[in-house]
Amino acid sequence: MNRSKKQASIFSGVTLAALAAVVLMPLLLPSATLATEILIFALAALGCNLLLGYTGLLSFGQAIFFGGGAYVASLTMIHLGFGLLGALFAAMIAGAALAALVGLLAIRRTGIYFVMLTLAFTQMAYFLAYTLSDWTGGDNGLLDVPRPPLTLFGFEISDLTSSYAFYTFVAVMFMLIFVFARRVIHSPFGTTLVAIRENEGRASAVGFSTNHFKLLAFVISGGITGIAGALYAMLLNFAPLSNIELLMSENILIMTIIGGTGSLLGSLLGAGSIVMLGDLLSSVWPRWMIILGIALIAVVLFMPSGLWGGVESLIKRWKERRSGGSEKAAKEAEAK
Repeated sequence: MNRSKKQASIFSGVTLAALAAVVLMPLLLPSATLATEILIFALAALGCNLLLGYTGLLSFGQAIFFGGGAYVASLTMIHLGFGLLGALFAAMIAGAALAALVGLLAIRRTGIYFVMLTLAFTQMAYFLAYTLSDWTGGDNGLLDVPRPPLTLFGFEISDLTSSYAFYTFVAVMFMLIFVFARRVIHSPFGTTLVAIRENEGRASAVGFSTNHFKLLAFVISGGITGIAGALYAMLLNFAPLSNIELLMSENILIMTIIGGTGSLLGSLLGAGSIVMLGDLLSSVWPRWMIILGIALIAVVLFMPSGLWGGVESLIKRWKERRSGGSEKAAKEAEAK
């Protein structure tokens, strides 16, 4: 009974809110391309949230998995003739493998030393991608990345050349991964990750192999981020070198923090706010990143739980006022 209730909760509440946002975004935003970009970065922030929000690992290595997924998907489509699903699967494997390599070395240290290791790996990956220009295009990026149609068992299901068709595909991918991530965090594995985040020493003392769990969290995060990178390359028809630089890791982290760490729906809010802010202000003021910095400071100071935490707080206050008003009315009725 408890298990069925838990599974039911995975497909309700927050999941329904995410589904509503996915359905409304292309209707409310100026273009389907902008909505697609938001969902792609929401996937990247969701992968980061599994590390930062649920495991307590501040990783600057997300750009490695994002850029690695973009390059592998692009190269397999260009040189090996992979289809859409095959390229995404290759990107997922590449992201997971890179995350396993980075995580295996980085989790040997904690705190600032862990952060510095992930930062160093990102810098190494950037210069490696810059050097291997025959494969990555170097500073020019990898050009002419195709966006193949969605096929299954040799039959073409949908041509994704139009922006709305591609948005629909990305939206389905986002919801599938969102439900998967919710299943992960509601499982005993997810509960263990939270225990490691709260007190790793105590989790280790009761018998958990904390490094094993942290490495698995890295692999899942890397796989999701690799898929996001592949989708971004297909959206742009181009895999730029900036996908794998430190600034990309910083952007993904900022989206995660602003949206709310420890909240999968917050990943969508954070990505949406940053992407839309950049789209609106970049054409008006070239130094719009200053506003982004001010927004980040404001969120940290006044909404430490992020945008989703602020929304939850407002909902809680509204419910308390409503229940308080109902109790007051009931007391007045009894007095009469």
